[in-house]
Amino acid sequence: MLPLDILPAVLAGPLLRRLEPRRLVLWLVGTRELALKLRLHVAEQTRDITLDQGQCQVVPVGRQAFIHLIDITLEDALPQDVAISYDLLIDDTGIAEWAPHLLYPDAHSPSFVLHSRIHQLVHGSCRKPHHSADEGLLCIDRLLADAHTPAERPALLMMSGDQVYADDVAGPMLRAIHALIMRLGLFDEYLEGAVVDDSASLYEHRASYYHRANLLPALDSNETLRERFFGGVKKPIFTSSTADNHLVTFAEVIAMYLLVWSPTSWTLITPQPPSLSAEEQPRYAHEQVQIDKFRDGLSGVARVFAHLSTLMIFDDHDITDDWNLSAQWEETAYGHPFSKRIIGNALLAYLLCQGWGNQPDVFGKLVSQTQALATQAQDNHLDAATQDDLLETLLKFQQWHYVLPTTPALVVLDTRTRRWRSEFTLKQPSGLLDWEALSELQQELLDHPSAIIVSPAPIFGVKLIETVQKIFSWCGHPLLVDAENWMAHRGAAQVILNIFRHSRTPGNYVILSGDVHYSFVYAVLIRHRNAGPKLWQITSSGIKNEFPPRLLEWFDRLNRWLYSPRSPLNWFTRRRKMQVVPHIPEHAEAGERLWNSAGIGQVFFNEQGQPEAIYQHNADGKPRTRMVAPE
Repeated sequence: MLPLDILPAVLAGPLLRRLEPRRLVLWLVGTRELALKLRLHVAEQTRDITLDQGQCQVVPVGRQAFIHLIDITLEDALPQDVAISYDLLIDDTGIAEWAPHLLYPDAHSPSFVLHSRIHQLVHGSCRKPHHSADEGLLCIDRLLADAHTPAERPALLMMSGDQVYADDVAGPMLRAIHALIMRLGLFDEYLEGAVVDDSASLYEHRASYYHRANLLPALDSNETLRERFFGGVKKPIFTSSTADNHLVTFAEVIAMYLLVWSPTSWTLITPQPPSLSAEEQPRYAHEQVQIDKFRDGLSGVARVFAHLSTLMIFDDHDITDDWNLSAQWEETAYGHPFSKRIIGNALLAYLLCQGWGNQPDVFGKLVSQTQALATQAQDNHLDAATQDDLLETLLKFQQWHYVLPTTPALVVLDTRTRRWRSEFTLKQPSGLLDWEALSELQQELLDHPSAIIVSPAPIFGVKLIETVQKIFSWCGHPLLVDAENWMAHRGAAQVILNIFRHSRTPGNYVILSGDVHYSFVYAVLIRHRNAGPKLWQITSSGIKNEFPPRLLEWFDRLNRWLYSPRSPLNWFTRRRKMQVVPHIPEHAEAGERLWNSAGIGQVFFNEQGQPEAIYQHNADGKPRTRMVAPE
């Protein structure tokens, strides 16, 4: 641990975000506002760019924590399909000195490649720090270390949701978060609708660890909120979701990002266990083992982010479990000031740490409001009225989705904030996109020969699991089974399937998804349409998460029996006009279609934008698994 009066210049980063031949976007967090110089090594020539305020925007998030977004427009386009070395100089000191863990052996600086087309990419979702599975991002670290030519390096990393778990936090991680808040002086805030008045009181309260539902006043009006939002929902079918350490404050979520993306912040703190009951101490000790293992792999994770363009989109756990699942959920969560603040704080942190780097142009007003909030902080406390105004604007924002002008086009969907609410009952699951958003999606796809669509939840999922979700929804309990899938809402399902059948939308679709904690590949054909289009549903989940293995084995087996190609049950699904053909995991046991292993997906594309090879890299070190099309 560094001495108390010494802090490193950089806490996290650089992360390579959106990279194009004439534009480079990088993200990092410093302990002060940094004067930076970007150095590019291109074809034995060196180009230095001293970054001014127009090229590097800074947002303070505490006394000694400043988020920097570097966004450079270049007059001369950078070359494609070659390795470009880069450095970030702080007082003429380069990355090799202030972050040597970011370099591969024999390299003097990090590098990146701007590919002329997406020839291959890596993708995944669901990275829970205290899960017992190994770290999937380290699969990419090994891939990059073994890549000897630019062509061997992926074009990008697509993280399709649950990059952090704001709603499911281990006790030792929460303890580290609080230690880092104190060390960096992350902003305090006032809290309304809780039994504590401000964040400092929250961190010291006896309910702060494992009992955060008790922070709600004991009123009848709060019982629904306690059960549906803050207390967590036990999911006996799929996962056991716990919210007893749910992050609450803006500072907590920012500290979480620093601790899951970089090893540096861990060197600044030595957290000790809080006062716990006899029942809680074994849980804390078990979680500590997993958090220590997670922390030890962060150098490799940070190295990946420094070498590979990384794009992101949120899913529910980035904010809170079952986020906007139904109209009733929305009424409950947004109708209480405490839960509304929790959601807004997580979304603001997502904006600054994830969304901003995807497409900086659309966030100018929100970033300016955030800078004003930081400027108005007095005694390190955020002004409550200013914070509420910003979060109100943020919750109405509708430009989280984005499109990359790549070949094939990369279309990233926001399936969380523009939902099609049920026309029948407030309890029923909402459609993942409303009619207006689906119309915009169709316009984006028109006349593209091929497209890669990123949908956090699979569009074509496992029929049996979707049927179980539908049954629970009919019974009025969609929260028990995460009843969020494209086919759960009749209107959204019909429109998305009609988009795929439109004559002017792409001939080849590849849909990348995560969310479900297992991996699979489907080829999808429209019946009675020999000319196409051709669709592939490629799901890779999780990066550091897995489905209960015995349960998934039975779901896989029953799904094959009940929904075989000749089964009449297929005619009761919304996809009855489509033929879904599963690929088979290469190393699977006889008949398996679903692959249950933490890791990362890798897809290779041909010139037409069709997947020619699909792999799942296993975090446990087993050989990569090829998803093979049936003969």
